[in-house]
Formats: sequence, structure tokens, C-alpha cells
Amino acid sequence: MGFKMGIVGLPNVGKSTLFNALTKTAAAQAANFPFCTIEPNVGDVAVPDARLDKLAEIAKSQNVIPTRMTFVDIAGLVKGASKGEGLGNQFLANIREVDAIAHVLRCFEDGDVTHVEGRVDPVEDADTIETELMLADLESIEKRRAGLVRKLKGNDKEAQQQDRLLTAAQAMLEDGKPARMVEVDAEDAKAWKMLQLLTTKPILYVCNVDEGSSAEGNAFSQKVAAMATEQGAAHVVISAQIEEEISQLETDEAEMFLSEMGLEEPGLDRLIRAGYDLLQLETYFTAGLKEARAWTIRNGTAAPQAAGVIHGDFERGFIRAETIAYNDYVEHNGEQGAKEAGKMRAEGKAYIVKDGDVLHFLFNT
Repeated sequence: MGFKMGIVGLPNVGKSTLFNALTKTAAAQAANFPFCTIEPNVGDVAVPDARLDKLAEIAKSQNVIPTRMTFVDIAGLVKGASKGEGLGNQFLANIREVDAIAHVLRCFEDGDVTHVEGRVDPVEDADTIETELMLADLESIEKRRAGLVRKLKGNDKEAQQQDRLLTAAQAMLEDGKPARMVEVDAEDAKAWKMLQLLTTKPILYVCNVDEGSSAEGNAFSQKVAAMATEQGAAHVVISAQIEEEISQLETDEAEMFLSEMGLEEPGLDRLIRAGYDLLQLETYFTAGLKEARAWTIRNGTAAPQAAGVIHGDFERGFIRAETIAYNDYVEHNGEQGAKEAGKMRAEGKAYIVKDGDVLHFLFNT
């Protein structure tokens, strides 16, 4: 499994340029006017991981299959979106379907690129979108609570749980804070997620800077960093223009270009890692002659459930997981060497898979 990240922001902040770079396509029209993205463009990209290539080299795998991640370029939002202004209703519907939000903020000055509000202030831009999402959630909560009245009178347990959670979310929103600030007990986690409130989505702030600020950021991105720290959120600094240029180059040329710009890696890599951290994801591997493959799981996933990502039968008939840590696999030149060195472990149903584990599952059919 991968995950789906929605790219959102005000018009003309660089969303579509970033999307083009990430997916290496020109599917999203990047033009200097609001609403150039009408339908949400979807791009499915491979998650780069140097560990996978190393495993494939050692195992002499015929195929290399990375895990994948989906980006959704969502139409630009303006003030009043919660009331249907601009493409508001479509924007709000699309954002409900993603796992996390990459909130692109304009952190550059350019007189040739019009800002919909006529100024450059990424913190204000962030507040504009957050406010619209909060207003949409409040409206949704009021309608839902009204619809629960009859069930509540009948002492419906599920309705009572929903109303309790909606009440907590409403109180937080009325206090001017997003619903993700609500502390939810483990027993309520599933019901909370089913509410699909917009402001419960994890947010990653993407500071779109000019080319000269791509390595160190600038005064605008520093303000975003301070805001993110205050909120307990994450942020990354990326020049969408540079990323789009890199996406058109061959590997050697791209590496040379990055070096000249003082960058160690493409922004895509940083964005994905930040997204993984945001959703508490990690990667395990399978490796053999046929293929080397990466699999994405949530942090804290037990071995049977990790096996289930490959196939449901693996989880249902799980016996054990033959496990080698990535570093041990590399140090001892593969499965056989690791086994001979005593680095292969037989783990049972209670084992919590670690990031980078190389696994082979045994199961009953």
C-alpha cells in the first residue's frame, strides 16, 4: 500500500508545477490564471528508496518493484469555498478522499505571477485555507448532529458515540482550532476516522521558494517553519520550478544539476519522507531471484498484518516470518550469508515489523 496525498493551495502558488515535477508529466496545466486545474489530476509515482536497489543487486533480482504513492492535484481554493465560492464544493469533495494534505504555500516574489490576494504572505494563505476547511467542518457537524436526534432518543450506542465525537470536534473548531487537535482514545479511533472531517487530515506545509532559495529557504519559508512548529506540523522547502526542470533530465544530468544548486537530493525524496513521517508509515522488503519489492505498512504493524499487505491468505494462514534486518542482509551479502551468520530470525505473530526488515513469510494455505 502507498498513500494518497492531495496537493492544495490558493491559485497560482505552484501546485500544478509541483505536480508536473512529481509525476514527470505535463498532465496538469501550469498556467498563470486561477482555476487552471479544473478536475483533480492524479499521478501515481514510484517511491525512491536506495535500499531496494541494493537488495536487488545482492539478490540478483530480475525485477525491482518499488512501493507507490498517489498525488492528487486539487483545484485552487479561494475565500468563500466553504459556501461554494470559486470551485469550493468540488475542492472540498476532493479533499475528503485523500489521506493527507500537502499544503503548497507561495514563498517567492514574482511580479509576472499574479497572487489571487495581491500580496505574498504564506502564513495568511495557510490561514485562508484552514479557515475554509474549518467552516466546512462546522457546517457538516451541525447537519450530522441534527440527523442523529431520533437515534439518540432511542439510546442508539453508535449514535451516542458519533454525537460525542462530533461535539468534541465542534468545540475545538469553535475555539478556532482544527479538529485534528482533539485527543481521541484508541476505542474511538475508527469512529473518529469515519467522520471524515476535513480538518482531521494531517497537513504538510510545502514552501515553494525561488530557485536561489532552494537550498536554505528564505524569510517567507522561515515564517512557515515557525507556524508549523507552533502547530506541531511538518514542513519542507522546495522550488517547484527546479523540481520541474530536474524531472526532464537524465539521471546523471539531474545529479549534476542538483550539485550545482547545492542540493543533495530531489525535493520529491524529501516530500515523500515527510509524508511517510506524517502518516507514520514505514517500508519492509521481500527479495529473491524473481523480484525485489518494497511494501508500505503503518508503524507498529504486526507480522501477520504486514503479510496481509501482500495477500490476505498470508495473513490468515500466517505461521512465522523469517526476518533479516536490512543492514545485516547487506553486510552478509544476502539471505544465505545472513543465515549462516545467525542474523536470520524466526518471528511469530506478536512481532512488530521494523522499517527496512527483509521478510519471507511462511503460511498455511
